[in-house]
Amino acid sequence: MTQSAVTAGAIRAKLSTYIDPYLAQSLSAAKAIDDVSVDVDTVTISLSFGFPVADYAAELRPALESFLQPELGGARLKLILKADIIAHAVQKTLKPLAQVKNVIAVASGKGGVGKSTTAANLALAWAAQGARVGLLDADIYGPSQPLMMGLAGQKPETVDGKHLKPLRSHGVEVMSIGFMIDAEQPMAWRGPMVTQALTQLLGETSWGELDYLVVDMPPGTGDIQLTLAQRVPVSGAVIVTTPQDIALLDARKGLKMFEKVEVRVLGVVENMSVHVCSQCGHVEHVFGSGGGARMAEQYGVTLLGELPLDIRIREDADGGAPTVVAEPASARALAYFRMARRTAARLATLNKDYSRMFPKITVENT
Repeated sequence: MTQSAVTAGAIRAKLSTYIDPYLAQSLSAAKAIDDVSVDVDTVTISLSFGFPVADYAAELRPALESFLQPELGGARLKLILKADIIAHAVQKTLKPLAQVKNVIAVASGKGGVGKSTTAANLALAWAAQGARVGLLDADIYGPSQPLMMGLAGQKPETVDGKHLKPLRSHGVEVMSIGFMIDAEQPMAWRGPMVTQALTQLLGETSWGELDYLVVDMPPGTGDIQLTLAQRVPVSGAVIVTTPQDIALLDARKGLKMFEKVEVRVLGVVENMSVHVCSQCGHVEHVFGSGGGARMAEQYGVTLLGELPLDIRIREDADGGAPTVVAEPASARALAYFRMARRTAARLATLNKDYSRMFPKITVENT
């Protein structure tokens, strides 16, 4: 096709069949195509996605240039991306939080799998990709977000004597019980006390306008976790696991818990998936391989990411600047960025209908 024969219609027709790797559906099915126009030697494509797109053009443009040959006919491609992040449905017994579009629970069946590190990097990746993001540390017994987010020792202020103003770090609004207590003070609280504290932190914090509020849930699947899942209006949950069988066994329980309370599971993140030696580059699956993929396939959910086992990830978090902030151009940060985009894209493909939350009255003629 020559440059003079380039037409918007031909390009739109081909473009509509492009399968976005994060949405796992065509741009036509995703209703992502806003406009296609041709002006002399430039083809302008405007796309709208339901997830943050601040850095997506650099990845998407070369993919589209390759896909649209020969329709481009040598013309230059100008790509305009827009994020249209909307609120998604929550449990039918709950109401969404005011000003917060989507609450995302990050959970694990057991401790020690890197849930909090994953939650912090997820929130920071979304913020870096252009979203308005909050992070609630709901791990009452082991609050780690103050340290990870570089806020240890700081205290939130009240704006009106009733609501707390979250602390801000790396572009993310952060709230944690760890801001209220001494770092060495044990939380000898029973389940109802924990639940009450968390619901207060959630509802009595002035979050402002947020696209996503990431909730770092306590590990496990006991009464506390179940009660929180029933009380917090969640748009979707992310299950974090490591590849070994014992962790996967507990992760399956976490997935089932969310299903029981009608919270949609966005997918599984396999953390500590592979270790790359920092000295010689040797690759080793320390905790086994493929467990997250098998679990995702078994339960019909998405494998959102396979994150590396790297000492620098731990060092970054301990230093108050998690990996996507400390080394945003590194390969390990790229794994988090792609996991974050895949998670937001998965949410964007879910049913947005709120009607199931409200009673329906049907009048029939007799």
